[in-house]
Amino acid sequence: MTTVRLTMAQALVRWLMAQRTEIDGAELPLFPGVFAIFGHGNVTCLSEALEAVKDELPTWRGQNEQSMALAAIGFAKAKARRQIMVAASSIGPGATNMVTAAGVAHTNRLPVLLLSGDYYVSRLPDPVLQQVEHWGDPTISVNDAFKPVTRYWDRITRPEQLIQSLPQALGVLLDPADCGPAFIGLCQDVQAEAFDYPARFFDKRMHDIPRPRPDERQVEQAAELLRTAKKPLVIAGGGVRYSGAEAALAEFAARHRVPVVETIAGRTVLVHDHPMNAGPIGGLGSSSANHLAAEADVVLAVGTRLQDFTTGSWALFADDARFIGLNAARFDARKHMALPVVGDAQAGLKELGEALHGWQAPEPWLGDARRVYGEWNSFVDQRSGPTNAELPTYAHVVGAVNRLADPRDLALTAAGGMPGELCMCWRARETSTFDCEFGFSCMGYEIAGGWGAKLADPSRDVIVMVGDGSYLMMNSDIYSSVLTGLKLIVVVCDNGGFAVIDRLQRAKGIPSFNNQLADTRHVGELARVDFAKHAEALGAIGINVSGIGELEDAFRRAKAADRTTVIHIDIHPTDWTEGNGSWWECGTPEVSERESVRAARKEHEAGKTRQRVGV
Repeated sequence: MTTVRLTMAQALVRWLMAQRTEIDGAELPLFPGVFAIFGHGNVTCLSEALEAVKDELPTWRGQNEQSMALAAIGFAKAKARRQIMVAASSIGPGATNMVTAAGVAHTNRLPVLLLSGDYYVSRLPDPVLQQVEHWGDPTISVNDAFKPVTRYWDRITRPEQLIQSLPQALGVLLDPADCGPAFIGLCQDVQAEAFDYPARFFDKRMHDIPRPRPDERQVEQAAELLRTAKKPLVIAGGGVRYSGAEAALAEFAARHRVPVVETIAGRTVLVHDHPMNAGPIGGLGSSSANHLAAEADVVLAVGTRLQDFTTGSWALFADDARFIGLNAARFDARKHMALPVVGDAQAGLKELGEALHGWQAPEPWLGDARRVYGEWNSFVDQRSGPTNAELPTYAHVVGAVNRLADPRDLALTAAGGMPGELCMCWRARETSTFDCEFGFSCMGYEIAGGWGAKLADPSRDVIVMVGDGSYLMMNSDIYSSVLTGLKLIVVVCDNGGFAVIDRLQRAKGIPSFNNQLADTRHVGELARVDFAKHAEALGAIGINVSGIGELEDAFRRAKAADRTTVIHIDIHPTDWTEGNGSWWECGTPEVSERESVRAARKEHEAGKTRQRVGV
């Protein structure tokens, strides 16, 4: 057997480079790059291996381990999980910074390979810098914190363990049902150790994402149930996008005349004007979709994990509604005692469509869907149209950006008030042009994720829409985008703090406290950030604007600019798009001296009466 003598770190890098995939007829690297911040736990070995191949496997320097891993997640989303970035850190705070990003990837079923330095297997130099010592279990390191937020976890304590570990990690990264982050801890002394690796371990390998077909009997049962429906509804989730099933969904809905509503992760799997589109569903959704959900008797949930912002904490649907779960993951397909169709979304829609040959939903139901969708669009027109208001709303900002954006531009957001306004008001002219990270609702994802998405597809503009709170939490990848020539358009909507949480706080009868800057503990005159100057200090173009007219002018300048532009606009702190008919469960004190809290508790209890209990 032919062997190659390499260090463990060198072998890891060589194996990564040997993995290939095919996209649109072109052979491409499965791992096209590495985001890395080096520390003593990985700089002398992993960096040595990466530097030697820097032209074939580019290494991109992040500014924060969390944000660079979030960038890898934004990349995975933009690539529909078909290429995977690596995020590498040292041990200690570098590793723990990435734990939050691992939570984002795990929640959203997204592939990213996380590599971190780890303790010395020999233990001879212990305790070393950044080592946390567990007196009762010396095998524990901070890397054990990744176990709850990864789909695959391993620690390499001998160099030959890579031979077994790497293919298993890759299997998880490519699995449509079990997809999520994979973590491998690289013990510092073992990174340096050499081993005679079999040469064929580094042979080029082509990889496809499996497309599992559903069981024939499950498809038949689902078709039988749908044929009984008087008011069928399709809920389309992110799994539609990752399956590449947008066209299959559009065709299925049109052929069988079934209204389609989109989850947050599923936004823009249909274009806005598709005749079967009935709007986004749930807490961040439309009154049209939520009306249909309340009336539906059979619900086909495609590629969605049915989180609470989709289901209105399971209060959106009738008690006797029946569910069909078409999902690659068995766990998701069976939620709320759904009739499971376990398989790929594209394959499942095709086979279910064939089984439904000749069947269409009743015409009055489609007429109802078109009526309420039209009413919702008229409402959005009013909310998001041009205005001369001194303090425009989020909706006004979304509307202005939407009107000026190109059809292929990617609208991206994550947390705060923007997700609701963007999900409700954005109108897609092309599919898969929307990214709202709301599974983990991670503040700080916006700019980092935008950088990763731009790296995935430099041919389109990435429009990052972010609140002042999220911007202040994580913004250093503005500099990353400038450093790497990956231009972003960042729109900062400033409402003076964490306004959406303040809104929730007040809605539960609690006085504003520690959310809006004005209500936080501070000394003297309230200091405000000049976001434009801050962006300029990071190498970007910064523009402060007042009102929608100036915003539109600035956005045109940003489109024409050669580098990242940050546009700052003050917006109304309390004027929200409301009235979508959704309820969402959020803990409300059962006992309080405040009458306002007691009133909120009564509303909470009334909402609970509408909640399905899982059957």
